[in-house]
Amino acid sequence: MNGATLYNIGFVLEQALGHVTHAKNLQANISHDPDVRPHWALIPFETYGLAARIPIYKSNWTVRAGLRARRSLRQLVGKTTIDALFFHTQVPAVLAAGWLRRYPSIVSLDATPLQYDQLGPYYQHESGPAWLERLKWHLNRRCFNLARHLVTWSQWAKEGLIEGYGVPPDKITVIPPGVNVHEWQRPTPRSHHEGPVKILFVGANLERKGGFLLLEAFRALRPLGVELHLVTKDNVPPEPGVFVYHGMQPNSAPLKALYHQADIFALPTFGDCLPMVLSEAAAAGLPAVSTRIAAIPEIVRDGETGLLTPVGDVQALTEALRRLIMRPEERLHFGEQASKHVSRAYDARHNAGRLLELIKGEVDLARMQERIAA
Repeated sequence: MNGATLYNIGFVLEQALGHVTHAKNLQANISHDPDVRPHWALIPFETYGLAARIPIYKSNWTVRAGLRARRSLRQLVGKTTIDALFFHTQVPAVLAAGWLRRYPSIVSLDATPLQYDQLGPYYQHESGPAWLERLKWHLNRRCFNLARHLVTWSQWAKEGLIEGYGVPPDKITVIPPGVNVHEWQRPTPRSHHEGPVKILFVGANLERKGGFLLLEAFRALRPLGVELHLVTKDNVPPEPGVFVYHGMQPNSAPLKALYHQADIFALPTFGDCLPMVLSEAAAAGLPAVSTRIAAIPEIVRDGETGLLTPVGDVQALTEALRRLIMRPEERLHFGEQASKHVSRAYDARHNAGRLLELIKGEVDLARMQERIAA
């Protein structure tokens, strides 16, 4: 390895919802690049003790993440030299304008703030007064302008940056998060089997992810002899054919075993951007039934890798599940196509490499500009 090609990169990663798993995948995959020295600043979402009683700080995630990011960055640069910064999401970057000016910075996001506002009711998120929303828009646009480059998880989010914030298309690269596909693939190929068809749902928040809607659909399908397996943090009253799993850890062997034993993956979510569980299901060779919302149609291709239904439509959900239950050949075909699709576009190790090449390119450009200026 040539010392001149060493890259010290600071990764400022929010630790909320599915971004925790994304951070773990990045940490695992970036370690494979010998030219990169990663320095991690993980920004926790929760507040404890005195901090949980400070007005605004305790209730505003942007303020909390921004202040925590700035403190982490001060500690980081006090210990090592930094060549570039990578922020995911934009939330910890919004109040870090000084750092964005100081270092070549890439900002990554799964949804723009305006898109998140559209999904807000399902995240217990409400828009503020008009003056505050205008301020938020200006701060986010400044963040997007100061970043050397922007990375979005989906084409949907890229279009949100272009339409909502006037970001030039050539400043944005779509790099989905995905999963380490080889780690989620089933040990043996799927085939016809005796016994009940198993439907799998994975979602911490049962209500937002459509778990209650799925239970309603399942009850109509129970006479077909199917089973419903729910991985969630919420409590579910016992009923025939329903199996509930609590405390499952991301990327764990027991969780992967549930994917491998299932026949259909169902996520009739009311509010999501690009759920990582859909990548896991596809890597495990499962056809998915989900909703036509945000970036989900980019990973669940309707009629090709699974089926999409309107949000909140229990009848459409029931019929989509019935179709896959009653058509095993189609079920297997969709699963094979899903596996191919996720291998091409959502492999986390490959996409981490794409991300690093983008960051390295910005560092190389900055170094060249410094040499010219000198």
